[in-house]
Amino acid sequence: MNLRILSALWAISISLSSYTPAYSQDTSSEMPSLVQKIHGAVDEKAERLKDIFKDIHQHAELGFMETRTAAIVADEMQSLGFEVKTGIGKTGVVGILRNGDGPTFMFRADMDANAIEEETGLPYASKVRVTNLDGVETAVAHMCGHDAHTTWLIALAKAMTTLKSEWSGTLVLLAQPAEEPIEGAKAMIDDGLYSKHAVPKPDYFLTFHTAPMPTGTIVLTSGRLNTGSDHIDVTFHGSGGHGSSPHHATDPVIMAGMAIVQLQTVVSRMVDPVEVGVLTIGSMQAGVDNNVIPTEATLKLKLHYSSPGVRDTMVKGIERISNNIARTYGIVSDDMMPTIVYKGYAPPVINSQDYMTRIREVLAEADAADRIVNDARAIEGVAVHDLTIPGSDDAFALIEGIEGVEAAYLGIGTASPASFAKAKKEGKEFPFFVHEPNYVVDLNAIPYGAKIATLLALDVLRP
Repeated sequence: MNLRILSALWAISISLSSYTPAYSQDTSSEMPSLVQKIHGAVDEKAERLKDIFKDIHQHAELGFMETRTAAIVADEMQSLGFEVKTGIGKTGVVGILRNGDGPTFMFRADMDANAIEEETGLPYASKVRVTNLDGVETAVAHMCGHDAHTTWLIALAKAMTTLKSEWSGTLVLLAQPAEEPIEGAKAMIDDGLYSKHAVPKPDYFLTFHTAPMPTGTIVLTSGRLNTGSDHIDVTFHGSGGHGSSPHHATDPVIMAGMAIVQLQTVVSRMVDPVEVGVLTIGSMQAGVDNNVIPTEATLKLKLHYSSPGVRDTMVKGIERISNNIARTYGIVSDDMMPTIVYKGYAPPVINSQDYMTRIREVLAEADAADRIVNDARAIEGVAVHDLTIPGSDDAFALIEGIEGVEAAYLGIGTASPASFAKAKKEGKEFPFFVHEPNYVVDLNAIPYGAKIATLLALDVLRP
């Protein structure tokens, strides 16, 4: 996920120390007592939670390969009395805790790591190397904070069990595989998350993402937070032949080369300029030898878009251009036309206006926020409600089409305040950034994020 614009958002700045708030003089409020109970429930397990985080970090796993991480999540929830369902969408895990009448609250965490070699120098740094599902050997490390997300889910399970007398309803904790290739959420849906596996549909849906801002920072934005995205492979087919005699072959490399150029017109000439559209060709794969014209050439595309309508325009443009290029080079039979494979998918993340307002209000009621910046106010000359992030996350694919669900995606600062201050002094935006080999989650952010998740869960599940 691309978070570079998050520095401008600064939507809510909360210091870790002030999360034990200086409450107002209204002693009739139940919130101070509730927040103190949250502190107690999380703090008594804080060291254990940090150990879980370190363990998951040190044993990083790629998408759809998160068997060890999934087992940790399942074991922790089973020990707490959750109804646990495993193997959903290959490695997904869901824990369900029913506690009387009330709404259904779902918290989602993604479990997968990146194909990156870690350079943090941490004593618990990942040294994992694996052969991925494509048969390529690679280093693996949590350089996007999904290890923190998973630990927050486990922490929420523990806290909500401890505080079971404080809430009523159904708690659903969903540990999702394969966010990085944006395939995991769809895989869980396609595997019958709500039908075959009978997971209750949420009334409220919440998910967090780490952000390279100081621990204690929360980023809130209403409306569209980021773009939708697709991963698409387009394979051109030819007859192949000797490099010295291209007239005896139908060259798929030429078709792919023409497509690389022509596909750039999809956004520049087909998408309304007021919308967001990005089409990136991340890879071209064809052939092995210098003197052989191959039989296939594959382009790997990455799409970003602001709405389903823009996606439809882009997809249709890709299909038309690819097929017409093949026809230009003499391909007319259906079995030789380009093969287009739709792999990963993420709808745009659009936060519910009413739910985001409610989240702001409960944080204020808890007196947890040192600084709250509302949507209407300007930050660095840009209105917060006009700020969006060009990255993507497939979380909202889990609730696409569910009527009435209130959904929120929050950024949680997880850089140590010292590292952030040092970076600012050096003129940098951040001390490090997601998907960089030196991305570090502050250990103090583990209990902090757990407390925020618990506060927001209890808010909607309070009788």
